[in-house]
Amino acid sequence: MSEAITNPLLGLLRDQQMLDDLQLEEINEELNRSGNPVMRIIQDYGYMDKDTLLQIVADYLGTAVMPVEPGMVTDELKEIVTAETAQAYQCVPVGLQDDMLQLAFVDPLDPAKIDELGYVIPYPIQIMVADPDEVNKCLSEAYGASGGSKIQIESGIADILTQLDAEADIDPADAESMVDANALDLTDEDEDMPIVKFVNLVLLQAVQDRASDIHFEPFEDEFKIRYRVDGALYEMAPPPLHLAMPVASRLKIMANLDISERRLPQDGRISCNIGGRQVDLRLSTLPTQFGESVVLRVLDRSAVNLELEHLGFPDPVMDYVQQAIVQPNGIFVVTGPTGCGKTTTLYSCLRRINKTELKLLTVEDPVEFDIEGIMQVPVKDSVGMTFAKALRAFLRQDPDVIMVGEMRDLDTSQIAIQASLTGHLVISTLHTNDAPGAVTRLVDMGVEPFLISSTLMGVLAQRLVRKVCNSCKTSFEPTDQQLSNLNLSPHDIGDKQFFYGSGCGDCNDTGYKGRKGIYELLAVTDSIRNLINDRAPTVVVRQKAVEEGMVTLREDGLRSIFNGDSSIEEVLKYT
Repeated sequence: MSEAITNPLLGLLRDQQMLDDLQLEEINEELNRSGNPVMRIIQDYGYMDKDTLLQIVADYLGTAVMPVEPGMVTDELKEIVTAETAQAYQCVPVGLQDDMLQLAFVDPLDPAKIDELGYVIPYPIQIMVADPDEVNKCLSEAYGASGGSKIQIESGIADILTQLDAEADIDPADAESMVDANALDLTDEDEDMPIVKFVNLVLLQAVQDRASDIHFEPFEDEFKIRYRVDGALYEMAPPPLHLAMPVASRLKIMANLDISERRLPQDGRISCNIGGRQVDLRLSTLPTQFGESVVLRVLDRSAVNLELEHLGFPDPVMDYVQQAIVQPNGIFVVTGPTGCGKTTTLYSCLRRINKTELKLLTVEDPVEFDIEGIMQVPVKDSVGMTFAKALRAFLRQDPDVIMVGEMRDLDTSQIAIQASLTGHLVISTLHTNDAPGAVTRLVDMGVEPFLISSTLMGVLAQRLVRKVCNSCKTSFEPTDQQLSNLNLSPHDIGDKQFFYGSGCGDCNDTGYKGRKGIYELLAVTDSIRNLINDRAPTVVVRQKAVEEGMVTLREDGLRSIFNGDSSIEEVLKYT
């Protein structure tokens, strides 16, 4: 045969000599081409009907074929098999007899899934063979209300795949017919092409699930789509591999990129109207061994509240930041890893001081949110528009406040310091692990310590930790090991309560919903300035700052634990 058979059902039919080699090869080629369910392909070719196929599978597994319907999935069964488990393993519980849990699978011939379920479900499992369409219907209807978006997406994809049968070999060169607008309304029902509906469904669901990023990832044997929600990645049911190229082409056209260029990375932006909300999608493509990987950063303006009060600052941090951003000059730095909310903090600072009497300029890579009344400049290295070049031009634009997206090199840092010395307030970001590390980072870049000590007002380090879901928040007694990891003793915690999320429909059974910031503020005092001038190492600067009252990230994380906002695992992970 030209292509090896990897599908379990085809392998079974081959072993039992139900189909000849020519028929198997024809089905296998169509399966690899279209990605449609193999049972449907066999029926379409007229080789066997569905009832015969189901009975062959049931006989092989030593079980029975049974009809299933949503009403069979009782509340008791839903407690045993959660929505997340049902979706992940594509199965529904249809009965519990003699402590044996009966499960109907979309694909009952996948032994790896069934073995894994043995570790997830506290009951012996009896496999029941059922019509895959009925199982999918049960998944959608029985778990639809609480099962979260992934089930709804799966249901939508199943409908769209039927329409995509005739389009399995979409030529990317023909993809231009898929879009004819720059600003797209994803709720517009006039866009009838199946690939358009598929992409729109994924984007709509991602925004509804509060995703910050969407990853489209082609591999040798599969095409994955993953969402990042509250900092963690979740995978949706993988669509057929043949959709990878049309989906990438569709997204590139939406962002006005060159669909014929698949050898070089490209960046673009998509403006969408989703449910009456304006959402910007920042798109990045990356050529890989098996096709183009596409990542979308979701910038939902309505989901981001750019008010300082909503950032969750502790009172001392709030007071200091409000004083720092009204100073006539100096540098205020926010530091932390990628995705910790640094830009949101800077935007909130700018919103607070955005008055008619002040001229505010920003240089960013790229501009994430448009703020009325502020001149925002995007970096474009391809034409020589760098942070440093923009900053030099800023000094001739009579600014009062300058925001630098990132002080990433010596040239940018020196011009920012020069701007500060000549009577401008500069706010910027750095990538360091903690607040004292920002000082060492600037010195390592080559900035003279006396320039840092004379201009730097303060450094705010931050992280985002997931919040325990309020709907399923459960108290528990921490173990001695957990307390030891936090450097706490039973005497330290007294009668304080600890919480975790047990998992529910509101949080898609993750136990977490939303994120909050934890903060570490280094105020540059006279003693800290002396240490900077002496080129003191980070650990010495940190010790002095703690002596003077700096609350570390770990200590602020404990505040979140004791307030019932976050969990021990989250704080340990990020501090």
